[in-house]
Amino acid sequence: MERYDRLYTLYDEFDAESLRAYQDLVDLFPPVDSRVALEYWESASDELAQRKGDVRGAFEHGDTYAELAARASREQAFAALDLQAKYDRGVNVLVLDVDETLRSAGHTDNEIPRETLHLLTEFHEQGIPIVICTGQTLENVKGFLIQGLGNALVHSGDVSIVYEAGTGVFTPGHGPDTKQLLYDGLDEDVRSVFDEVRARVLSDAPEGIRQGCHLQGNEFNVTLKPNFETGSERARELIDDALRYELELLADCVEGASADHVRAFYAERDPEIAGVVEDVPEDVDVPEEVRAVLDRVDVAYYEADAAEIASRELNKVVGVQAALDVLDVGDPFALVMGDSKSDLRVMQWVEEENAGIAAAPEHASPRVLEHAWDTDNLVFDEGAADEILRTAWALNRLAEQ
Repeated sequence: MERYDRLYTLYDEFDAESLRAYQDLVDLFPPVDSRVALEYWESASDELAQRKGDVRGAFEHGDTYAELAARASREQAFAALDLQAKYDRGVNVLVLDVDETLRSAGHTDNEIPRETLHLLTEFHEQGIPIVICTGQTLENVKGFLIQGLGNALVHSGDVSIVYEAGTGVFTPGHGPDTKQLLYDGLDEDVRSVFDEVRARVLSDAPEGIRQGCHLQGNEFNVTLKPNFETGSERARELIDDALRYELELLADCVEGASADHVRAFYAERDPEIAGVVEDVPEDVDVPEEVRAVLDRVDVAYYEADAAEIASRELNKVVGVQAALDVLDVGDPFALVMGDSKSDLRVMQWVEEENAGIAAAPEHASPRVLEHAWDTDNLVFDEGAADEILRTAWALNRLAEQ
């Protein structure tokens, strides 16, 4: 209980809220060519140093408690101490989804907030590798990461991008292992299905889908996105139609399959798909040879956002494992942050392997949110990924004692 008592003392006897405000001001103060602004920053920096000095002098391991007060709220610090008591180790790699996790279209104008970017830089400076794990294309992710984190950090050798939900891994600075095309390892039986689906997905589409959707520029996955605003009613209707169309197209591309076979197979596996698919006969007997192929093909439905055909063998878990190999993280204890079903697989994997902790935004899909609550209660407000990063930062400081 001694460490808990120290935290009570820290947050009861020191103005940690003001200390954090000074730290954020010093860290996030924008570069301004103004003598007055520079003097203001220097004054805040001096005040920060004095307040940290007061904390250092009051505690054994004073540096640790000064950093805790400067970075973490009372709630975050106690959550970190609970995690340290439970797992007895700190985080040694970050595995982070992007859309609706690091950034949120509703609350951050689809930009990663400066607080979050700065904390990622802080983790990087502490030698913690970062794995960005996303369904987006590689070029898109590279672009906004370089813009937000800087070219030097992204190409430092300690950052890896798992893109298209695990079909490829890009880790700059690692020679022949810099770019790994994981889909190259699939055998011809499943590759041929994807090749045919990709070749026909727009040309064979009904006019409404062809005019209202676009094909996301993936290397491998086949993803239809709405031309209308994501989340809007028009986007919802269009993606529902696109999902039904993709299932019909997939049936046409798998030898021996019928539309009923494919609709029944995926409706049985995913209640969200079942809610969209129409006219699924009961007791459909899917032939074994058809089931063997469909078992290797994943169909994903993201309401009012996307309808996707991907490889079940190439998921975020496979991508993360490949990234960790390249980054030489042999005994991972990861902070996994995400909001979707593809992120849930990574969360479940680290739980099964005792290899990390999971966090989710409050608007995550129900199963992801349930997992986050049931494991370590790491749920954060929309657009506020920094809340969990601050908790992880505090965990690592406590684990160093």
